[in-house]
Amino acid sequence: MDKREWFSNAKFGLMIHWGLYCLLAGEWKGRRMDYIGEWIQAKYRIPNREYHRLAGVFNPIFFDADEWVQLAQDAGMKYMIVTAKHHEGFAMYRSLVDPFNVVDATPFGRDVIGELASACARRGMRLGLYYSQELDWSDPNGGGYRSGHTNGGMSWTNDWDFPDNERKNYALCFERKIKPQVRELLTNYGDLCAIWFDTPHLITPEQSRELVDMVHALQPDCLVNSRVGNGLGDYRSLGDNEIPDESMPEGLFETPATLNDTWGYKAFDNNWKDAERVIQLKNHLNERGINYLLNVGPDYLGRVPAPAADILRAVGRATKQTE
Repeated sequence: MDKREWFSNAKFGLMIHWGLYCLLAGEWKGRRMDYIGEWIQAKYRIPNREYHRLAGVFNPIFFDADEWVQLAQDAGMKYMIVTAKHHEGFAMYRSLVDPFNVVDATPFGRDVIGELASACARRGMRLGLYYSQELDWSDPNGGGYRSGHTNGGMSWTNDWDFPDNERKNYALCFERKIKPQVRELLTNYGDLCAIWFDTPHLITPEQSRELVDMVHALQPDCLVNSRVGNGLGDYRSLGDNEIPDESMPEGLFETPATLNDTWGYKAFDNNWKDAERVIQLKNHLNERGINYLLNVGPDYLGRVPAPAADILRAVGRATKQTE
């Protein structure tokens, strides 16, 4: 099946945000953040020397890739998008480019993306990978330093460890880390359905084009989303939790959305959408030609929160009854 055809027919996917931020679960030194959990380092301007210590205790002993894939299938989802690297700069796979990764820097020592790729291949689930191609708070030249605004008062770039924005050069980060890590993902984990880029600010048209061309050259059947930047990409990622009323008959579209109010795990966020609401939103989007990419944030032990799992299974059961 053509890659555009499968995406158009997929309708429903599972997004997973998982990284070191899950260990903090939305709290830092007696304070609970009122924003999405994966942004906790920027929210509290946590120095890398402190934040990176989280890797030393990351040991999600209950992570089971097959369970995650089975949950997506139980919900009726056709593909998964998993964070291979978020803005914190920590890779959830073994990267030879940077030792700040789940295999080399943690007691867990297992390749999360590798195990998920194997489970997806065994179970016939399509796998795509999220990769933050510009923001990287662990790199002194990570992007976002000339965006001209903040994200709800938080810096896009790490200007708490690396305050001299005028001396930063994203091209160094792009060449030394971003491109080689994207190549690792494209060459080490089998067939991927998508590379899900995010938060372009100052990435140049030439850099965006390099990434798109690399994906298409190494994996011709792999789609690239529009957040690669500069008007490029094979399909359009709408805004987070964007639910448009108009139909979109031309092109490929997808709404990434949260099941509660966060992407990364926050222990105290229990504002869950129930199964009925999820089905309503899914139908609303699908009727307008838009895929529904619904997110869960596993906890620090590797577990999808029980309420989230219950809701997804209920969605699957209800959907089967109406088919």
